[in-house]
Amino acid sequence: MTKVLVTGGTGYIGSHTVVELIESDYEVLVVDNLLNSTTDSLEGIKRITGKEPQFIKADCSSKAEMTKVFDANPDIKSIIHFAALKAVGESVEQPLLYYKNNILSVINLLEILKERGGNFIFSSSCTVYGQPDELPVTETSPIKEASSPYGNTKKIAEDIITDTIKANKGINSISLRYFNPIGAHPSAEIGELPLGTPNNLVPLITQTAIGLRDCLEVYGSDYNTPDGTPIRDYFHVVDLAKAHVLALKKLINNTNTNYYNVFNVGAGNGITVLEVLKTFERVTGIKLNYRITNRRLGDIEKVWADTSYAAKELGWKAETSIDEALLSAWEWERRLNTRN
Repeated sequence: MTKVLVTGGTGYIGSHTVVELIESDYEVLVVDNLLNSTTDSLEGIKRITGKEPQFIKADCSSKAEMTKVFDANPDIKSIIHFAALKAVGESVEQPLLYYKNNILSVINLLEILKERGGNFIFSSSCTVYGQPDELPVTETSPIKEASSPYGNTKKIAEDIITDTIKANKGINSISLRYFNPIGAHPSAEIGELPLGTPNNLVPLITQTAIGLRDCLEVYGSDYNTPDGTPIRDYFHVVDLAKAHVLALKKLINNTNTNYYNVFNVGAGNGITVLEVLKTFERVTGIKLNYRITNRRLGDIEKVWADTSYAAKELGWKAETSIDEALLSAWEWERRLNTRN
């Protein structure tokens, strides 16, 4: 089996990707500093797959710690790099924290791969497009000035990867530009579980629905959209996880173009925040208590993806409906509530 290092593998997207990797017969080593997650997800992965991935607690922003990981695991040939701070609002308030953590992590891993060679899949974001001039956005759409330090770390990281690979042909890389993953594994064994106050919409919805929060705040109602709330491209996290497996296969089979490639990963259509709320109410039968408040720093008005390139080159497309995604998130929240 091919050994794959998954950084941030106890987190939301990372844990779902680990499941898909194991079920595709890869050997997985998870590295995480557990700043925004716990090892509970590893137990969920084991219950789903029957296998518990190897785990090392380490910080990717420490070159010494990551070198130690690779020295102990010289058979690592591929990295899927999720580990990063990712809250838009927090990045506006603490930009240096985000630049230090997110950029150093990428540099450290690429320096190690420069010496050893291998494959590198980077967890990028649609935030690199800023507020696009035209929608949907393609991979060739202009990269705009980021509206938040978090978004800027993704842009800078992509530039670092591009320049590094131009100078080092022993590294083969793909960046996946995510739009808005939601939902949970259909088993309800793993899902989105942020520590503290969630920064993403769907955990706020489910926590409000189950009574953990009195009221859900909707940030802004004066955008130029059908109902005044922002538009995003929401799609199921399991579909996103499968995109990573397809990207890894492309790298391992040496069918990547020019050693580096980028792909949009999303549903391919936009939906407003209020539409998400109404859809959740419809599929669950639960009325949400919410109120409109001020816009949030760093948020853009609307964005959604053109995913035709991923369909052509990776054979990937989002297959799960938003109804199913929201229901899976609700089942996950209910499962958490019964555990507690």
